[in-house]
Amino acid sequence: MKILTLNAHAWAEEDQLNKISQLADFINTHQFDIISMQEVNQSIQEEALTTAELEHYFATDSDTVVKKDNYAYVLLTQLSEKYYWTWVPTHVGFRRYDEGLAILSRTPITQAFGEYVSHMRDYNNYRTRKIVGIQTVADGEEAWFVNGHYNWWDDEQEPFKGQWDLTENKLAPYMKEPLYMMGDFNNVAEIRGQGYDYMMSHGWHDLYTTAAQKDDGATVVKAIAGWANNSQPLRIDYIFSNRPVQAKSSTVVLNGKNGPVVSDHYGVAVEIEMNT
Repeated sequence: MKILTLNAHAWAEEDQLNKISQLADFINTHQFDIISMQEVNQSIQEEALTTAELEHYFATDSDTVVKKDNYAYVLLTQLSEKYYWTWVPTHVGFRRYDEGLAILSRTPITQAFGEYVSHMRDYNNYRTRKIVGIQTVADGEEAWFVNGHYNWWDDEQEPFKGQWDLTENKLAPYMKEPLYMMGDFNNVAEIRGQGYDYMMSHGWHDLYTTAAQKDDGATVVKAIAGWANNSQPLRIDYIFSNRPVQAKSSTVVLNGKNGPVVSDHYGVAVEIEMNT
């Protein structure tokens, strides 16, 4: 099974339409089974998609309105293979977008959920955060795949620790099955005593560390929004499992070496065998 996670930085990139086409070509080439994306934006003022256009969309909330320029939908129209998908809005992004989380699956979605993992519920505040999860059958085994985008360890109003505690509370009903948690965690793996160590102390398994083949894992290599003073490589985008899994490989992709650069984050691609 192949999993890709990417903070898409949707509609905030120069030459955005071309970068969507490049991402679609990359996905078409590698045929990922699960694709997790953060900062999946749509214009607040855009028209809604029709029911027919949402044929393979699985709604987690009947009130969610998916717009015609939803980044995930635009990407899906360029994929050579059919993907089932869901998307949840989390907060206003860049003052003009519904910013949200999307998951794409090559196999049908049987269940899905969206849950707040921030104490804050103010849609106009970027500190408001959610997770989205889907259940599907991958490589013959039923599993959950969950996508999140978190605040920083030392955020004064919504620190990471509280959001991760809420996450584990929300995930508790799903932990009897294999569960893969992925996304942009905004906590650096190499900084001790902060978010990464906190997650690891709760029994999660980082598929990067278990991978038989891997690189340096860095997905942010310059100053970007949220890391304005950064000047070094950071590993902050992850794929975790709730049980021990031997990953065949973990590779930084969409970085100019393994695929084109399409966002201010690079992506992470992991290949695993579900029965290991």
